[in-house]
Amino acid sequence: MSQPDHKLVQRFAFWGIPLSVAVMGLKLLAWWVTGSVALLSDGLESLVNVTAAVIAYFVIRYAQQPADEDHPFGHHKAEYLSAVFEGVLIVLAALLIIKEAWAGLVAPVLPHAPVLGLAINGFAGVINAVWATLLIRIGTLHRSPALKADGHHIMSDVVTSAGVFIGLVLAILTGYAILDPLLAIIVAFNILWQGWKLISHSVGALMDRAVEPEEEEAIRKAIATHSAGALGVHDLRTRRAGSAAFIDFHLVVPAAMSVGEAHEICDRLEDAIKDAVQGASLAIHVEPEGERAHGVRVQVEGQKR
Repeated sequence: MSQPDHKLVQRFAFWGIPLSVAVMGLKLLAWWVTGSVALLSDGLESLVNVTAAVIAYFVIRYAQQPADEDHPFGHHKAEYLSAVFEGVLIVLAALLIIKEAWAGLVAPVLPHAPVLGLAINGFAGVINAVWATLLIRIGTLHRSPALKADGHHIMSDVVTSAGVFIGLVLAILTGYAILDPLLAIIVAFNILWQGWKLISHSVGALMDRAVEPEEEEAIRKAIATHSAGALGVHDLRTRRAGSAAFIDFHLVVPAAMSVGEAHEICDRLEDAIKDAVQGASLAIHVEPEGERAHGVRVQVEGQKR
């Protein structure tokens, strides 16, 4: 990721803090106006959003530090730690919602001034929806797991707000006050599922999961079309760490080829793969023909099969 990209991701992470505070204020105001347990649960989730936004900002700044003596491969994985933590916070928010909604199930009460409360909460939901969409888009484009996780976290808040809105409208129209906390619980279970998916994905990345299938295909294509002079490639291995993709493989060359010629092929491959995969960092092991090859072999263009 280039320096301008780093700055852009940091700016989005920073502005998430005051925005989440403002949205939380609006939602708690909506609860204060109506006394709705569903709106209170929505406000409690926003409190978690504020914490998550602060953590995401500082973790992103840390993850973007250059490699050093203690971290020769960089600090990229810190973003996955942030994403795991955000997943845990989403689960905690869902449990808080269930706790508050349970009290409403025991003693359901119709909300006061529902129109004003819904208008305030709806406005907060629109802000969240726009911001979450931007965070997910920027996080995906610039491969920032923490920013993307923050966007999904806020999007789960949007789902909560939509569920709360529907629940309150139904409660008012039917007179059944129990619909307010009941829908809050249904929404909470959906949030639990979103939190689990986020945790599972981030833990998988911490365990050095390979790059996405389309990225691996791009790597293989780059190798096949830019390895003229080589005999083949084997033991291709990849792993993704935030904005960085680490790739290594063995390049088989004729035994009589000079070091300079082999190095020229490696330079071509490195340039081609870096053009094909954002944030690629390569390690190529050159070996002479006749060495025993292990793993999956990548055919070079023009090589006999």
